[in-house]
Amino acid sequence: MEVTFIIILLMIFGSAFFSGSETALTATSRALMHQLEQDGDNRAAIVNRLLAHREKLIGTILIGNNLVNIGASALATSLMIELFGESGVAIATGIMTLLVLIFAEILPKTYALTHSMTMARTVAPIMSVLVFLLTPISFVIQKIVRVFLVLMGVNTKNAGSATQVLAELRGVIDLQMGFGSIKDEVKHERAMLRSVLDLADVTVEEVAVHRRKVVSVNADLPIAEIMEQVADSPYTRIPLWRERPENIVGMIHAKAMLRAIHSANGQTESLDIMSIAAKPWFIPDTTTLLDQLNAFRERREHFALVVDEYGTLVGVVTLEDILEEIVGDIGDETDIPVAGVRPDKGGSYLVDGSVTLRDLSRELDWQLPDDKASTVAGLVLHEARKIPDIGQEFLFHSFRFQVLRRNRNQLTLIRVTPPPSDDEDDAPQPPALPA
Repeated sequence: MEVTFIIILLMIFGSAFFSGSETALTATSRALMHQLEQDGDNRAAIVNRLLAHREKLIGTILIGNNLVNIGASALATSLMIELFGESGVAIATGIMTLLVLIFAEILPKTYALTHSMTMARTVAPIMSVLVFLLTPISFVIQKIVRVFLVLMGVNTKNAGSATQVLAELRGVIDLQMGFGSIKDEVKHERAMLRSVLDLADVTVEEVAVHRRKVVSVNADLPIAEIMEQVADSPYTRIPLWRERPENIVGMIHAKAMLRAIHSANGQTESLDIMSIAAKPWFIPDTTTLLDQLNAFRERREHFALVVDEYGTLVGVVTLEDILEEIVGDIGDETDIPVAGVRPDKGGSYLVDGSVTLRDLSRELDWQLPDDKASTVAGLVLHEARKIPDIGQEFLFHSFRFQVLRRNRNQLTLIRVTPPPSDDEDDAPQPPALPA
């Protein structure tokens, strides 16, 4: 009897081991384990090998867990029948249910959840041996299970995809960086990580400088006047046009112009601006930022002209524009300060219509959709389905938009009032829409 009792306790301990191991190995961070393996942690390497063959691991754990649970229950039932007769079945069922539930399930799994990294590295060597020993049995059981799944019409192939991996990474970034004070401390880092993941989804049209804001020079002007305009410009690369500003015929670099002047010994009258201009590089507006970043690197260029499907100039995009999508605004001594977003009373903001939705989301942590429009003015036009008049207000995506200034059909200034946050119950509420 004592031997049977000791065997039952050992089996309950074994059940606790399998239950805790399952929770620890499945709850541990694979990314952290990978990093530990790169740092030379042998046990982390074993954990990664086990997780790489998850079906074998889970099969081994279930086989071992069921063996010890059923064995312990059978021995306990036999022991209770011997002591109490037929009523021993009910007694054994109650006792074993309580023991297994507390000591073989809840307790080890709770511990494993709170110490998943430590426990996973501790049990990994033992589980590796058990997986090797029980592989034949696990293999047969997996084949039987797959047969029944196929008969039920269940797809047993891995459904993972690159899109799912990116979605998981975005979720991990928001989950790990979105709690309390941590959110405030790593807000910029989170925006950078999300921007890197979005490079393949954002097109150059969304970040390009519109053609109306592009500084360009008429190639037919006298060379002295061209030199003066290039010197006065804060930029080193200037598009050259003829007949109309949208007809770009070349790109002049300030350094190339200086070298030409030096070679001519200052005799600029004989210089031909087109002879020192580079060929313009046109790219479609549907090009993603990731593709364009790679193109910039391969061509070793920093400047491209964006055109739409009809060949019409949309604007220009530079390497700095793409980098700013990742790290935020990069200011330098040549930047022209433009007040695009200004705080206003009542928690609202005065926003220029040309400000991009991505910049607002980055700077103010807003969640305005940018799949249908790239600027604030574009979003209002898209949602309103018309060109609003000055003073009109709209409520879209829980944000309030009021048109303050309009130049012909272009919305140039908009007051944007975000929804109050959960912890701002006493914050002033925006005025109600007119009936």
